[in-house]
Amino acid sequence: MNQDLTTGKPQEVLWKFCLPMFGSIIFQQVYNIADSFVAGKFIGEHALAAVGNSYNITLIFIAFAFGCNIGCSVIVSRLFGEKNYRAMKSAVCTALLSGGILCMILMLTGLFSCNALLDMMKTQPKILHDSAIYLNIYLLGLPFLFFYNIATGIFSALGDSKTPFFFLAFSSSANIAADILFVKLFRMGVSGVAWATFLCQGISCVCSVILVKKRLSKIKTDGPIPVFSWDIFKKIAVIAVPSILQQSFISVGNMLIQGLINGYGVSVAAGYSAVVKLNNLVITSFTTIGNGISNFTAQNLGGRKYLRIKEGFRAGLKLVWLLCVPFCILYIGLGGRLLLLFLNETSVTALTAGRQFLFILSPFYFIISAKLIADGVLRGKGAMAPFMAATFTDLVLRVLLAFLLSGWMEAPIGIWCAWPVGWTVSAVLSIWFYRTK
Repeated sequence: MNQDLTTGKPQEVLWKFCLPMFGSIIFQQVYNIADSFVAGKFIGEHALAAVGNSYNITLIFIAFAFGCNIGCSVIVSRLFGEKNYRAMKSAVCTALLSGGILCMILMLTGLFSCNALLDMMKTQPKILHDSAIYLNIYLLGLPFLFFYNIATGIFSALGDSKTPFFFLAFSSSANIAADILFVKLFRMGVSGVAWATFLCQGISCVCSVILVKKRLSKIKTDGPIPVFSWDIFKKIAVIAVPSILQQSFISVGNMLIQGLINGYGVSVAAGYSAVVKLNNLVITSFTTIGNGISNFTAQNLGGRKYLRIKEGFRAGLKLVWLLCVPFCILYIGLGGRLLLLFLNETSVTALTAGRQFLFILSPFYFIISAKLIADGVLRGKGAMAPFMAATFTDLVLRVLLAFLLSGWMEAPIGIWCAWPVGWTVSAVLSIWFYRTK
């Protein structure tokens, strides 16, 4: 059901809108975690390292899909808030068409450069073959990833955060079952993990696009709808391109850090592969709520209700800080047990590296969550330059400090310590930009 975010009590409206988005991302991360769980438990430590190694490359392609999602979502939100439904439908068509073309270019580029990317990360020879298999199959499913992200962006723009939740709940549950079926029963190894993801993403994509078409058909407009609009494309690009660059450079930074971690051997790489899934569960949850803030901001900007934007920021901050508490308690107190979801008790080196990572980073979730909420407002307003400045500051500091501190401190603790510094400095910048823009 479509929802107008420009009316009602801001905190109540925003929380009601964002909580299903949080539930969606939990299922999305379960979707991703399932691959590592099955690889680590049913195949072995090397398979877990291979899936985790490839995951850092897939994040580049996810960055492009996310950029299309947020660019389409912000512009559609704004037009929905203005009640300009004809332009809104044109924006949807423009996003789907341009996103499809971009997807095909990326898929072909990825398939031809797969081995070069793996070599760049100094992938261990023991896991190179499995990493390449997983990555190539993942790339074949890239159109599903793109169109699904654009569809969920449209749902969010219309104030509907429940429909993506139901899709992800179904596809995540199906992905776990398919992973186990393909790996344990059919003994397909790492390729089984990848094909399970391909299948479930495909079903979710087709269903979500069909439902978007039905939802938009119920909104009546006069005259033919332009299938492509250069003017709207430029507006989407203003939001999407910086978001893509932000996520892409973060992914490249993660690949550089992954290359550094790979130098410590397969066990440490496996530990990092496991723990980064737990960390991404938290960060992606905050990012998704930040996306909700972007939709809330854009609709109210379109409706010229500027005071509600500030109230929305405060409500979003309360929500993410409430979420920080259980995550911190869980990761600091039970981090070792959670890692056993992916690793066996005999993987001592991997478990130690993972526990150290969680212990160092968890307290700083309160800081990075505040940054991501401020970023959500900046994106909703279209203030992309300050948004990018704060994000790149985080990236540059994390990568540089990871290389510097890894030589000064006991490895890999020095690498883990780079995260809190980057998060803190960039959070200060994002909040300052939010207050001044």
